[in-house]
Amino acid sequence: MKIIITGGAGFIGSHLVTALLERGDSVAVIDDFNDFYDPALKRENVAPHLNNPNFSLHEIDIRDGDAVKRVFSVERPETVVHLAARAGVRPSIEEPILYEEVNSLGTLNMLEAARSLGAELKNFVFAGSSSVYGINTKVPFSEDDPIEKTISPYAATKRASELMGYTYAHLYKIPFTSLRFFTVYGEAGRPEMAVAKFAKLIHDDKEIEVYGDGSARRNFTYVGDIIAGVVRAVDTPFPYEIINIGGSQTIELIYLIELIEAALGKKARIKFSDVAPGDVPVTVADVTKAKELIGYAPNVTMEEGIARYIEWFLKRENSLK
Repeated sequence: MKIIITGGAGFIGSHLVTALLERGDSVAVIDDFNDFYDPALKRENVAPHLNNPNFSLHEIDIRDGDAVKRVFSVERPETVVHLAARAGVRPSIEEPILYEEVNSLGTLNMLEAARSLGAELKNFVFAGSSSVYGINTKVPFSEDDPIEKTISPYAATKRASELMGYTYAHLYKIPFTSLRFFTVYGEAGRPEMAVAKFAKLIHDDKEIEVYGDGSARRNFTYVGDIIAGVVRAVDTPFPYEIINIGGSQTIELIYLIELIEAALGKKARIKFSDVAPGDVPVTVADVTKAKELIGYAPNVTMEEGIARYIEWFLKRENSLK
């Protein structure tokens, strides 16, 4: 199968590229290597594949609709996995226009390019986000819950992209699935995310900042479980679906810190701060639909996932010395 993956040099994308190449698919990556975090880390992610004849890399910005269409014209994908986005709740509050341009316009450009392929395109999988549930008071979060209280520009752009996906599915019969990811972590994770950031700071004996009192609860999801869900969605097109892809546990942030402390054998120096704008108190995924439709079943516990991450992290730290 020929698959285009946007954001394929990033955290989730690079894991997906590896999984699909290993099973024999042809993969074309679109990535602009922006400086949201160190572009060198993204280049490190794709480096192992550069000599693979089943891999190609296109360094373009998804805001450039003509460039996107040119890539589609050359690659002629059967499936698109659209992961590229400006990520993060807090930075979206600082730069809402950038987030609207990359996330909403970028997704529209991808859908327009997909439309140009006609019946050649068999599936379009979109990286949604649990952030769309906002300050939903009902837990666990279900795909049928009304989305009326998004509290960050990032969340709003993710919901807007789902709506545009429905429009294109309706008008042009593009099979569209939005996978709402819940707090992904794991090897090669983005450095600004909680697990990676806390691990680095604790390892370096530096202070970590916790927004609130540490009781905020998150449905952390190990990247291996995420990739299993994405691959199943790639292989199972639907006319239009929204599917939660979450982890096996919801834990308090303070417990996450305790797990990292135990794996590193170091105590954290914690500074508690006010709750940050845009942060939600809890995320809990109802994955019943994912199980029924694509056979998704998260099986990596937080204890095991953190142990795997810290093992990878320490090997990388030692290799950089």
